[in-house]
Amino acid sequence: MTHSAFEILGVPPARARLLLTAEHASCAVPQPLRADTADLPWLQTHWGWDIGIRDVVVALCALLPARAVLAGFSRLVADANRPPEHPDLIRTEVEGHALRFNAELDDAERARRIATLHAPYHAAIDAELAAVRAHRDGDASPLLLLSMHSFTPVFGVDPRWMEVGVLYDDHEPLAETLADACAAQGFRTARNEPYSGRAGLIYAAQRHGRAHDVAHLELELRQDRIGTEAQASAVAHAIARALCALPMLSDLRVA
Repeated sequence: MTHSAFEILGVPPARARLLLTAEHASCAVPQPLRADTADLPWLQTHWGWDIGIRDVVVALCALLPARAVLAGFSRLVADANRPPEHPDLIRTEVEGHALRFNAELDDAERARRIATLHAPYHAAIDAELAAVRAHRDGDASPLLLLSMHSFTPVFGVDPRWMEVGVLYDDHEPLAETLADACAAQGFRTARNEPYSGRAGLIYAAQRHGRAHDVAHLELELRQDRIGTEAQASAVAHAIARALCALPMLSDLRVA
Protein backbone atom coordinates (compact mmCIF):
# COMPACT_ATOMS: atom_id res chain seq x y z
CA MET A 1 0.00 0.00 0.00
CA THR A 2 1.29 3.48 -0.91
CA HIS A 3 0.00 6.82 0.39
CA SER A 4 1.65 10.25 0.12
CA ALA A 5 2.53 9.97 3.81
CA PHE A 6 3.59 6.32 3.97
CA GLU A 7 4.34 3.05 2.21
CA ILE A 8 3.58 -0.41 3.61
CA LEU A 9 5.64 -3.45 2.67
CA GLY A 10 6.16 -7.01 3.76
CA VAL A 11 4.15 -10.03 4.78
CA PRO A 12 0.44 -9.87 5.63
CA PRO A 13 -0.38 -8.94 9.25
CA ALA A 14 -1.34 -12.54 10.04
CA ARG A 15 2.22 -13.67 9.32
CA ALA A 16 4.14 -10.75 10.83
CA ARG A 17 6.48 -11.37 13.76
CA LEU A 18 8.26 -8.05 13.43
CA LEU A 19 7.04 -4.55 12.55
CA LEU A 20 9.71 -2.31 11.03
CA THR A 21 9.32 1.45 10.69
CA ALA A 22 11.52 3.92 8.81
CA GLU A 23 10.75 7.55 9.64
CA HIS A 24 13.36 8.91 7.22
CA ALA A 25 13.00 6.45 4.31
CA SER A 26 12.22 9.07 1.63
CA CYS A 27 13.60 12.37 0.37
CA ALA A 28 10.34 13.27 -1.42
CA VAL A 29 8.77 16.71 -1.25
CA PRO A 30 5.03 16.05 -1.73
CA GLN A 31 2.80 18.44 -3.63
CA PRO A 32 1.76 21.20 -3.32
CA LEU A 33 5.30 21.87 -2.04
CA ARG A 34 8.05 22.28 -4.62
CA ALA A 35 11.80 22.08 -4.18
CA ASP A 36 13.88 24.31 -6.41
CA THR A 37 17.16 23.34 -8.07
CA ALA A 38 19.26 24.58 -5.15
CA ASP A 39 17.27 22.44 -2.69
CA LEU A 40 17.74 19.16 -4.53
CA PRO A 41 21.34 18.39 -3.46
CA TRP A 42 20.39 18.90 0.19
CA LEU A 43 17.48 16.51 -0.10
CA GLN A 44 19.89 13.79 -1.23
CA THR A 45 22.12 14.21 1.83
CA HIS A 46 21.56 12.90 5.37
CA TRP A 47 19.62 16.11 6.02
CA GLY A 48 16.95 14.98 3.59
CA TRP A 49 16.67 11.31 4.48
CA ASP A 50 18.42 8.31 6.04
CA ILE A 51 20.68 7.16 3.24
CA GLY A 52 20.42 3.44 2.54
CA ILE A 53 17.78 2.58 5.10
CA ARG A 54 14.92 1.91 2.69
CA ASP A 55 17.03 -0.68 0.88
CA VAL A 56 17.82 -2.38 4.19
CA VAL A 57 14.14 -2.48 5.20
CA VAL A 58 13.09 -3.89 1.82
CA ALA A 59 15.75 -6.60 2.12
CA LEU A 60 14.73 -7.44 5.70
CA CYS A 61 11.11 -7.85 4.59
CA ALA A 62 12.31 -10.44 2.08
CA LEU A 63 14.31 -12.32 4.71
CA LEU A 64 12.01 -12.34 7.74
CA PRO A 65 8.27 -12.45 8.47
CA ALA A 66 8.27 -8.69 8.76
CA ARG A 67 5.85 -5.92 7.91
CA ALA A 68 7.08 -2.37 7.41
CA VAL A 69 5.74 1.19 7.47
CA LEU A 70 7.99 3.70 5.69
CA ALA A 71 7.51 7.47 5.66
CA GLY A 72 6.86 8.88 2.18
CA PHE A 73 8.22 12.38 2.75
CA SER A 74 11.56 13.99 3.53
CA ARG A 75 12.51 14.75 7.11
CA LEU A 76 13.00 18.34 5.86
CA VAL A 77 9.29 18.50 5.04
CA ALA A 78 8.36 17.16 8.49
CA ASP A 79 10.43 14.95 10.77
CA ALA A 80 8.40 11.82 11.55
CA ASN A 81 10.80 10.92 14.37
CA ARG A 82 9.96 14.05 16.34
CA PRO A 83 6.77 14.93 18.21
CA PRO A 84 4.48 17.43 16.46
CA GLU A 85 5.36 20.18 18.95
CA HIS A 86 9.14 19.77 18.54
CA PRO A 87 10.90 22.99 17.45
CA ASP A 88 12.87 21.08 14.78
CA LEU A 89 9.86 19.28 13.34
CA ILE A 90 10.33 21.42 10.21
CA ARG A 91 13.69 23.06 9.48
CA THR A 92 13.71 26.16 7.32
CA GLU A 93 17.44 25.97 6.56
CA VAL A 94 20.36 23.52 6.63
CA GLU A 95 23.97 24.61 7.00
CA GLY A 96 23.08 28.13 5.89
CA HIS A 97 20.96 27.09 2.89
CA ALA A 98 17.39 28.39 3.10
CA LEU A 99 15.01 25.70 1.85
CA ARG A 100 12.67 27.08 -0.78
CA PHE A 101 9.82 24.72 0.06
CA ASN A 102 9.93 25.91 3.69
CA ALA A 103 10.35 29.61 2.94
CA GLU A 104 6.74 30.52 3.69
CA LEU A 105 6.27 28.24 6.66
CA ASP A 106 3.70 29.57 9.12
CA ASP A 107 1.43 28.07 11.76
CA ALA A 108 -1.21 27.12 9.19
CA GLU A 109 1.30 25.36 6.93
CA ARG A 110 2.86 23.61 9.90
CA ALA A 111 -0.59 22.38 10.95
CA ARG A 112 -1.33 21.23 7.38
CA ARG A 113 1.82 19.11 7.23
CA ILE A 114 1.10 17.56 10.61
CA ALA A 115 -2.46 16.73 9.52
CA THR A 116 -1.60 15.39 6.05
CA LEU A 117 1.82 13.76 6.58
CA HIS A 118 3.02 13.35 10.17
CA ALA A 119 -0.32 12.26 11.66
CA PRO A 120 -1.25 9.80 8.87
CA TYR A 121 2.18 8.19 9.06
CA HIS A 122 1.84 7.56 12.77
CA ALA A 123 -1.78 6.48 12.36
CA ALA A 124 -0.55 3.88 9.86
CA ILE A 125 1.87 2.46 12.44
CA ASP A 126 -0.95 2.29 14.99
CA ALA A 127 -3.19 0.54 12.46
CA GLU A 128 -0.50 -1.99 11.51
CA LEU A 129 0.29 -2.80 15.12
CA ALA A 130 -3.41 -3.25 15.84
CA ALA A 131 -3.84 -5.49 12.79
CA VAL A 132 -0.86 -7.65 13.68
CA ARG A 133 -1.99 -7.96 17.29
CA ALA A 134 -5.54 -8.84 16.19
CA HIS A 135 -4.21 -11.73 14.11
CA ARG A 136 -2.06 -12.95 16.99
CA ASP A 137 -4.81 -13.62 19.53
CA GLY A 138 -3.81 -16.81 21.28
CA ASP A 139 -0.21 -16.54 20.06
CA ALA A 140 1.95 -16.09 23.14
CA SER A 141 5.11 -15.13 21.24
CA PRO A 142 5.81 -11.41 21.66
CA LEU A 143 6.03 -8.90 18.84
CA LEU A 144 8.97 -6.56 18.22
CA LEU A 145 8.63 -2.99 16.94
CA LEU A 146 11.95 -1.90 15.40
CA SER A 147 12.51 1.62 14.11
CA MET A 148 15.21 1.64 11.40
CA HIS A 149 17.57 4.59 10.84
CA SER A 150 21.00 5.42 9.47
CA PHE A 151 23.68 7.89 10.61
CA THR A 152 26.65 9.70 9.12
CA PRO A 153 30.19 8.27 9.47
CA VAL A 154 31.44 11.66 10.69
CA PHE A 155 29.68 14.12 12.99
CA GLY A 156 31.22 17.55 12.57
CA VAL A 157 34.89 16.63 12.43
CA ASP A 158 34.64 13.58 14.68
CA PRO A 159 34.58 10.10 13.13
CA ARG A 160 32.00 7.74 14.56
CA TRP A 161 33.63 4.42 15.41
CA MET A 162 30.41 2.42 15.71
CA GLU A 163 28.83 0.81 12.65
CA VAL A 164 25.61 -0.17 14.43
CA GLY A 165 23.84 1.52 17.30
CA VAL A 166 21.12 -0.19 19.33
CA LEU A 167 18.94 2.49 20.92
CA TYR A 168 16.55 1.77 23.75
CA ASP A 169 14.60 3.21 26.65
CA ASP A 170 12.45 0.59 28.39
CA HIS A 171 13.98 -2.63 27.06
CA GLU A 172 17.63 -2.74 28.07
CA PRO A 173 17.97 -6.56 28.30
CA LEU A 174 16.50 -6.95 24.81
CA ALA A 175 18.80 -4.20 23.52
CA GLU A 176 21.83 -5.89 25.08
CA THR A 177 20.93 -9.18 23.39
CA LEU A 178 20.57 -7.48 20.01
CA ALA A 179 23.78 -5.50 20.46
CA ASP A 180 25.72 -8.67 21.32
CA ALA A 181 24.19 -10.44 18.31
CA CYS A 182 25.14 -7.58 15.98
CA ALA A 183 28.69 -7.65 17.35
CA ALA A 184 28.76 -11.41 16.70
CA GLN A 185 27.95 -10.64 13.06
CA GLY A 186 31.13 -8.55 12.86
CA PHE A 187 29.72 -5.05 13.40
CA ARG A 188 31.34 -2.54 15.74
CA THR A 189 28.28 -2.06 17.91
CA ALA A 190 27.31 0.55 20.50
CA ARG A 191 24.48 0.88 23.00
CA ASN A 192 22.49 4.12 22.94
CA GLU A 193 24.94 5.67 20.51
CA PRO A 194 25.27 7.73 18.37
CA TYR A 195 22.02 8.88 20.03
CA SER A 196 20.32 7.80 23.22
CA GLY A 197 16.84 6.38 23.52
CA ARG A 198 16.87 7.51 27.12
CA ALA A 199 17.24 11.11 25.95
CA GLY A 200 13.92 11.00 24.10
CA LEU A 201 15.53 10.44 20.69
CA ILE A 202 13.54 7.37 19.63
CA TYR A 203 10.19 9.12 19.41
CA ALA A 204 8.43 6.81 16.94
CA ALA A 205 9.47 3.56 18.61
CA GLN A 206 8.74 4.89 22.08
CA ARG A 207 5.37 6.42 21.15
CA HIS A 208 3.95 3.33 19.49
CA GLY A 209 5.70 0.72 21.60
CA ARG A 210 4.37 2.16 24.82
CA ALA A 211 0.90 2.82 23.39
CA HIS A 212 0.54 -0.80 22.26
CA ASP A 213 2.57 -2.41 25.05
CA VAL A 214 5.03 -3.85 22.51
CA ALA A 215 8.77 -4.33 22.91
CA HIS A 216 10.46 -1.54 20.94
CA LEU A 217 13.98 -0.58 19.91
CA GLU A 218 15.65 1.65 17.34
CA LEU A 219 18.48 0.38 15.16
CA GLU A 220 20.97 2.83 13.67
CA LEU A 221 23.23 1.76 10.78
CA ARG A 222 26.22 3.77 9.57
CA GLN A 223 25.62 5.11 6.10
CA ASP A 224 28.94 4.11 4.57
CA ARG A 225 28.02 0.45 5.29
CA ILE A 226 24.70 0.65 3.40
CA GLY A 227 25.31 3.30 0.73
CA THR A 228 24.73 0.96 -2.23
CA GLU A 229 21.98 -1.58 -2.81
CA ALA A 230 24.50 -4.42 -2.65
CA GLN A 231 25.92 -3.14 0.65
CA ALA A 232 22.42 -2.70 2.08
CA SER A 233 21.51 -6.26 1.10
CA ALA A 234 24.63 -7.70 2.74
CA VAL A 235 24.05 -5.73 5.94
CA ALA A 236 20.38 -6.72 5.97
CA HIS A 237 21.33 -10.41 5.86
CA ALA A 238 23.65 -9.92 8.84
CA ILE A 239 21.07 -7.89 10.77
CA ALA A 240 18.42 -10.53 10.05
CA ARG A 241 20.70 -13.19 11.53
CA ALA A 242 21.26 -10.96 14.57
CA LEU A 243 17.51 -10.45 15.01
CA CYS A 244 17.05 -14.21 15.10
CA ALA A 245 19.03 -14.21 18.36
CA LEU A 246 16.16 -12.34 20.07
CA PRO A 247 13.75 -14.44 22.14
CA MET A 248 10.68 -13.56 20.03
CA LEU A 249 12.46 -14.56 16.79
CA SER A 250 14.70 -17.36 18.00
CA ASP A 251 12.81 -20.03 16.07
CA LEU A 252 13.67 -18.36 12.76
CA ARG A 253 16.76 -18.95 10.62
CA VAL A 254 18.35 -16.84 7.88
CA ALA A 255 20.92 -18.31 5.51
